[in-house]
Amino acid sequence: MNLIGPRREAKSGNTESLVIFLHGYGADGGDLIGLGDLLAEYLPDTVFIAPNAPEKCVNNPMGYQWFPIPHMDGSSQEMARQSQAASVDLLNEFLTEAMEKEGVAADKTFLIGFSQGTMMSLHVGPRRDDQLAGIVGFSGRLLDPELLDAELKTKPPILLIHGDQDQVVPPENLPLAASALSKAGMEVYTHISEGTAHGIAQDGLTLALQFILKQLGKL
Repeated sequence: MNLIGPRREAKSGNTESLVIFLHGYGADGGDLIGLGDLLAEYLPDTVFIAPNAPEKCVNNPMGYQWFPIPHMDGSSQEMARQSQAASVDLLNEFLTEAMEKEGVAADKTFLIGFSQGTMMSLHVGPRRDDQLAGIVGFSGRLLDPELLDAELKTKPPILLIHGDQDQVVPPENLPLAASALSKAGMEVYTHISEGTAHGIAQDGLTLALQFILKQLGKL
């Protein structure tokens, strides 16, 4: 199975970097690809891709999920574990193929996740052999922090952003993730968007852009 979703060509026509958006539970790639249109003004040499998660969402048949959420959809913990593992494998394959297809190395490739997409980004990124340029995680949390030390392969820089009014994924998850990632040796930046619920605010998007530019050596 191949992951598919919307893609935006580099605005300049010259591809030097790659941003891959990972959407949240019940959404699809179209939910985040519009951010690429905004970022392209400042990242003209970047290709943006936003794959759909591999499973139809139980609670929203029009959207997709990276794995089921037991307390929301009645699935079992074992079902969620198996689904997560399968999605991790598919995402890793997608990342490798996307970088090869676009002709972009890992050190010029970024993951930007939202909610469940952040969970996938933080789980997959540090476990890859090829270190990514960076990971931006909005409104998410770190899955299986107790396994991180044993499974860590690379240490990409990470920016975590969360709204202080988030009632879907509580903002308390940000310091928990930041602590675990920092202890594992990663460079972690954090930001709380004041007055923001479960979403991406302008201040967070601006910081994400600055983070990407910095990692690309353009800031």
